Amino acid sequence: MAAMRIIQLTPGTGNFYCGSCLRDNTLVRGLRARGHDAIMVPLYLPHVLDEPAESAGVPIFLSGISVFLDQKYPKLRRPAWLDRVLSSPRLLKRAANLAGMTSAKDLGESTVSMLKGKDGCQANELDRLIEWLRTQPKPDIFCLSNSLLSGLALRLKEEFRVPVVSSFQGEDSFLDALFEPYRKKSWELLAARCAEVDHFISVSRYFASEMKRRLGLSGDIVSIAYPGIAADEFSVAAEPPSPSAIGYLARMHHAKGLGTLVDAFIELKKRNRVPDFRLRIAGAMTNTDTRFVDSLRDKLSSRGLLASVDFLPNISREAKHEFFRTLSVFSVPATYGEAFGFYVLESLAAGVPVVQPRHAAFPEILEQTGGGLLCEPDDVASLADKLESLLLDAPRARALGAKGRAAVREKFTIEQMITSTEENLSDVVARKR
Repeated sequence: MAAMRIIQLTPGTGNFYCGSCLRDNTLVRGLRARGHDAIMVPLYLPHVLDEPAESAGVPIFLSGISVFLDQKYPKLRRPAWLDRVLSSPRLLKRAANLAGMTSAKDLGESTVSMLKGKDGCQANELDRLIEWLRTQPKPDIFCLSNSLLSGLALRLKEEFRVPVVSSFQGEDSFLDALFEPYRKKSWELLAARCAEVDHFISVSRYFASEMKRRLGLSGDIVSIAYPGIAADEFSVAAEPPSPSAIGYLARMHHAKGLGTLVDAFIELKKRNRVPDFRLRIAGAMTNTDTRFVDSLRDKLSSRGLLASVDFLPNISREAKHEFFRTLSVFSVPATYGEAFGFYVLESLAAGVPVVQPRHAAFPEILEQTGGGLLCEPDDVASLADKLESLLLDAPRARALGAKGRAAVREKFTIEQMITSTEENLSDVVARKR
């Protein structure tokens, strides 16, 4: 396969780990290892990763502060030196920690504006990105981390005469959370912008089907490239943990179903059929999540159960690997249509079975791995039943975990993710030449 010059454009979060950033970072590193000239360009905010950043040394474009100012004061023109200051990673990280920096109205307006591309309020920021890209060797293809960046596609194609490919990896939940009239307008604009993208790569069959339906896409314009993880980094505990433990590892946010899991834990304690067991909650926690987490602590405390729950915010990569070794079963009962769920692969790689809702990509993942059970979505009793069945039957739980671990090591490797993506990108480049 001929080497390609690939430019990957990926938004950062500034203050918490993001599965999309981790996936893109791993992908760029793997493509480089295969001889491709791939670079990763950060947008909006710095990338927060638990591994070396492949975007190191590359400026941040479409700075979150600049995008905000352009939206609020579209006629205000800033000198170039000030834009460079506003793109400082240190300043952007501080801005990311400011809870409520933008209102729901601001967020809706800026999303609509970004989807307008060169006709939006951020046209000057887009110009700045184009100017920098002109200083780099011409790419063979641009890769957008998600379709919310599709407002960039037409301008990139006009300037560089190369194809643009976008991933589909969970952008629907963001748009659906916008207030009207911005939700409807954003979906309309996204459909128009996606018509300017040459091809899409989805992280699951479920999400490919969902986005094709909602955007009116047809034919074979969407391919599938399952995410992959370094399964060898995860080891299986030699003995079942004592006491047994239910685990959660995702952002500590209500949309991830953490409240449902806490309620299921309370229900299990009330039933009192399972000997002493704990709930271990780990993952990203931002300033905006604090109130929600405090409400969960208060609920547990009022029932005398807070001492049986561990809250482990923002754990390191090494601590994450050890965390899974302490678990009997794992669940992130997300309330929305999760496009994939890296955490499921990580749990299975450690030999820990999962209980996930019967919606979104979870049935697809469990069909592929056989590493757990499905419960009814947003149903505390159903979740509690499935968790209880595994806590009471350790041999079955370990058998499901072992089956899932073998499947992840076979089907969801980094090498397979890179191969699938590489083949898709090569095909698009070949068609457009």
